[in-house]
Amino acid sequence: MIKAFYLSCCTLFLSANLPNPDAALEIGAQIPKAELTWQDISGKEISLNSAKGKNGLLVIFGGNQCPYMIRNQERIKQLCVSASKNNIGVVMINSNEATRGEGESMPAMKELAAKMQFSCYYVMDKNAALADAFDANHTPECFLFDKNGKLTYKGGIDDSPGNAETVKVRLLQNAINEMLAGKPVTVSSSNSLGCNIRRRL
Repeated sequence: MIKAFYLSCCTLFLSANLPNPDAALEIGAQIPKAELTWQDISGKEISLNSAKGKNGLLVIFGGNQCPYMIRNQERIKQLCVSASKNNIGVVMINSNEATRGEGESMPAMKELAAKMQFSCYYVMDKNAALADAFDANHTPECFLFDKNGKLTYKGGIDDSPGNAETVKVRLLQNAINEMLAGKPVTVSSSNSLGCNIRRRL
């Protein structure tokens, strides 16, 4: 009897701490937590809805120190410019709560954005609430929403996050082009290879 009770308790504990398979944001889903506000490096409080452009919204989970982010900085910069020209809002989100004092602070975010001249919002995600809502786990990891706020693509920037010189398929740019043309996105999801988002335990 005691053994059975112990096993039941263990099962409940483990199931409560396992990732929820239903938590993944599926293609066609609406922008999560779209009306809540988050602090941008400018000091303004913005929502994802307010950042959305006429033709959609690109959300990129990023950070300051991840080697994959460093290798993708120029690509992100170019994507921000391209998206803005096509009336797609861009928000980069820093969810690295566990390393706020180790290079992921607001001053460090401001310094990186100024250095790279990012033409996008860069917001701090307190308690990784947005990362949890999106089920985002890596940096960089991208989510593209159309003009109606529906998810059309999620995953990596391209097929070679570690080396820009060996890129063969520009996954995110292709998705943007197809979305703007009113076509179904051919590759709507891909694996996002990068650093783990450092949530606070």
